[in-house]
Amino acid sequence: MAHFKNDTANIMNKKLTISIVTLLISVSTFGQTETKIIVPDFKDKYSDYVRQLEAGETDIDYQDFRFSFIESEQFIIANKNSTKLDSLKREMYAKMKTKSYSEIVDITKQMLSIDYTSMIAHKILRQTYNIIGDTANSIKYKTIQFGLLNSIVKKGDGQTCATAWAVIQLSEENFILEMLGAQLQKQSIDNDGGLCDKMEVKMDGKKKTYYFETSKVFLGYKKLGLE
Repeated sequence: MAHFKNDTANIMNKKLTISIVTLLISVSTFGQTETKIIVPDFKDKYSDYVRQLEAGETDIDYQDFRFSFIESEQFIIANKNSTKLDSLKREMYAKMKTKSYSEIVDITKQMLSIDYTSMIAHKILRQTYNIIGDTANSIKYKTIQFGLLNSIVKKGDGQTCATAWAVIQLSEENFILEMLGAQLQKQSIDNDGGLCDKMEVKMDGKKKTYYFETSKVFLGYKKLGLE
């Protein structure tokens, strides 16, 4: 009987050892194949900010960083890759359903290589790192995500055009409304106090209106020759 117990214990120990080794191999493989974010090779403020943030230096002026994107040559490249960016976003959501974590990391980093101001990419990347237990990177990208978000929502209250939230891309409007849990009912232009998108939404069954200041959006259109 004692011999049987010892055999059982040995088998269990071997299984535990195999499980630990498998986990370590999995983690090691994940790290080895992980996609790197490409820092733009431009001698401009945007590229410097991306390089700084990727190095973990997250104490920056996030509004200035967002505005620098419009001024950068990377903004033109991102526009040319807008179809690819949309495709990556769809693929990201598909991989989230299958819990393909290493692929999600790869996809979100490809997105950030195109547009490092993408809050949705930072959000999903930091959530994925949190799931796989990479605390340092989870904290890093969470800090960046909320740095970007707060650089918008803490610069006004979004209640009027005069106190609207200043955005550089329409995707920022969509992200903020999603974070608020707001369902867009109607969108219109409001120039009473600025150049604004007026968003009539429904939240918790109640109607509410938010305003986004869009002068930087049109500045971007001008840079792209779309005005």
